[in-house]
Amino acid sequence: MTMSVPERKSGSEGKEEESEDESEILEESPCGRWQKRKEQVSQGNVPGVESASLAMDTEEGVEVVWNEVLFSDKKVFKAQEEKIKEMFENLMQVEHPNIVKFHKYWLDMKESQARVIFITEYMSSGSLKQFLKKTKKNHKTMNVKAWKRWCTQILSALSYLHSCDPPIIHGNLTCDTIFIQHNGLIKIGSVWHRLFVNVFPGASVHGKSRQHRDEQRTLHFFAPEYAGADDYAIDIFSFGICALEMAVLEIQANGDTAVSKEAIANAGQSLEDPLMREFTQSCLRHEAKLRPTAHDLLFHRVLFEVHSLKLLAAHCLINNQYLLPENCVEEKTKSFDPNAIMAEIKHEDRQGVQLKYSHVSPLELDKFLEDVKNGIYPLMNFASSRPHPVPRALSLSQEQVETVKTPTPEPQETETRKVVQMHCNLESNEEGTKTHLSLFLKMDDKLHRQLSCDILPTDTSKDLASELVHYAFINEEDSEKVAGFLEDAISRHRVRALVSGATQ
Repeated sequence: MTMSVPERKSGSEGKEEESEDESEILEESPCGRWQKRKEQVSQGNVPGVESASLAMDTEEGVEVVWNEVLFSDKKVFKAQEEKIKEMFENLMQVEHPNIVKFHKYWLDMKESQARVIFITEYMSSGSLKQFLKKTKKNHKTMNVKAWKRWCTQILSALSYLHSCDPPIIHGNLTCDTIFIQHNGLIKIGSVWHRLFVNVFPGASVHGKSRQHRDEQRTLHFFAPEYAGADDYAIDIFSFGICALEMAVLEIQANGDTAVSKEAIANAGQSLEDPLMREFTQSCLRHEAKLRPTAHDLLFHRVLFEVHSLKLLAAHCLINNQYLLPENCVEEKTKSFDPNAIMAEIKHEDRQGVQLKYSHVSPLELDKFLEDVKNGIYPLMNFASSRPHPVPRALSLSQEQVETVKTPTPEPQETETRKVVQMHCNLESNEEGTKTHLSLFLKMDDKLHRQLSCDILPTDTSKDLASELVHYAFINEEDSEKVAGFLEDAISRHRVRALVSGATQ
């Protein structure tokens, strides 16, 4: 979501002058989790959004953005209601560490009007545009390593969006819709801009979109074919301008109201690194079909580097955290002898190199793992990226999980998400003829799935896992892992039952 951070005075003065009215709760979500406040967040270019306010997520204890789309004509809303619901359901499935999170939506129907309210992540540290302005004001230049890291994060997000099925075209990528956190994490917002333009009816919505494109300040971010195209190439052009602005801090308009083609060309030629010049110019080709894909750009010589074993190990650890006990890294580092040799490189003709555990700071390791988890160091896609189906019709919200305890679905398409955490509970009936299984699964998009069924003594863990795959509750690649987990759980339960029976 495009958002500019409201100006707040720092220090005690800002706290004293902050109006109590701004923290007043104006409205609550139906579930009571989201609380709308009075303080407004500027939304300059999102079609249809009438207002955007700061809100509190009472469950997580963080600030979020409460967005509202108003329909004064209920007939118009009713005609588009199913389309709108489908669009928002799709958006709730978008999950990437470098994309501003879309949390929740609901409809508010009144006699005279209808509202669509949706909650998005609040990026408190400000936009990339603001950061570049501050950097230039302090007479600093852009660090090349930071530039590469930012480009990689943005391209990782675009590659994800473009590989969705159907593809999601951003359509509004500018330095104002890219946000940077204090830890260097980049997130792109307003990913729903193009969808809003295509779904929301009425000239006013499309008029706002045109008005934004006509704003001279950001006109140069849009590809020549923008008006009539709906292809990933328009995002690549916009990314090219962003990458160029990140490198030079600002493309000068030279007194004109808009940034000219000549100014863009001059900015590109001012880059000293020929690879950076070639990289940005490939994105800005006039012919859309000649522009590379986001996936291709991740392998450009200016960005690509072979991942270190440290980074690969960090991703492996994070992706398999459910297999490890909590605080395992901290406990393991405590047990190491600081003088013990961690790795050694031997040379026949000269002295070798020894790396001791004392050379690695546990604090630095914890920070690195946290940065990787947050998305600052994404892995490049070594193979063609697998499409991410949107919507994932099988995804259950937490509200659904709480009400649907014993689903009996019809066979559906295969599940693409991976299981990252598993818990289960087994209870036998008094006769011991059957056992009730409650299985709790946490998926890689952070959604939960809770399933339950009765199992007989003749049922095997492999049969149960195969049935979960058949009904598209789990990915086929997770079948063996889930079967092993169930086998252990069922074996332990049967041992307990035997012990309990023997003592009675």
